[in-house]
Amino acid sequence: MSHVRIRLLEERDLPGLEWEGEYSHFRRLYVDAFQRMQKKLAVHWVADLSPVGIIGQVFIQLNCDRPELADGRKRAYLYSFRIRQAYRDHGLGTQIMKTVENDLRRRHYRSITLNVAKDNNAAARLYQRLGYVIVAHEPGIWSYPDENGVWHHLEEPAWRMEKQLQPF
Repeated sequence: MSHVRIRLLEERDLPGLEWEGEYSHFRRLYVDAFQRMQKKLAVHWVADLSPVGIIGQVFIQLNCDRPELADGRKRAYLYSFRIRQAYRDHGLGTQIMKTVENDLRRRHYRSITLNVAKDNNAAARLYQRLGYVIVAHEPGIWSYPDENGVWHHLEEPAWRMEKQLQPF
């Protein structure tokens, strides 16, 4: 994974987040996420492998309406962490997480939270290996409009995990 470049999301990357249509139903969410980044409410990272394109992504919410997730000062919330199947198990997830954590330290954040689906054992193992601990159950009820404006309502029970970020 030495040729992968982890960098901040740019507007031109938005179509690449859809992974040839696999995630086109999240198109509006991606646009909204990018707009929050422009307002300095979020930071979003991509793993870019030339000439393949985006092979990973992670979104960080710096502030939200749930301060136990992100409070805009000391706690940030990680979500939408994906790595294309063909590029998993090569250390890329760890590399992305280290980039995110170091960036948050530079911003003087003290902790990071995330939710992991209770049935996503591989992701939970990665987070635990990186020092995250389960702190709560999350019902995982959320909604989103797809690319056609049709609303979808989901229930994805999850564990909320948290890690204390040690200063540099």
